[in-house]
Amino acid sequence: MGKKQNKIGVVYSTNPDFEYLYEEEELIETRPMEKQSFKVQCDKKQRAGKQVTLISNFIGTEEDLKELCKELKAKCGVGGSCSDGEILLQGDHRAKIIAYLQAKGSKVKQVGG
Repeated sequence: MGKKQNKIGVVYSTNPDFEYLYEEEELIETRPMEKQSFKVQCDKKQRAGKQVTLISNFIGTEEDLKELCKELKAKCGVGGSCSDGEILLQGDHRAKIIAYLQAKGSKVKQVGG
């Protein structure tokens, strides 16, 4: 979110010395891998019939999410993306992902068939 969207209570001011009050953004700290609890599922919806592996429930910063996404893409040798605490990998790689995350000490639950 940009600062323009976080202005509190003022629409416009003619005072040249006026400073807007901004809402404080919550600082999210990344949980250690041992305390993460992931959900892994295979998904086809809204993807033109192509399978993707969806890893959700990541709690942490965007930078750490991108780093984990990079590790998982390299481990599976596929492309993918990450945003909003979710990682999408092209293809069905649930078994590899679950084994990799469990080896790092995370709790992993497979969702769906």
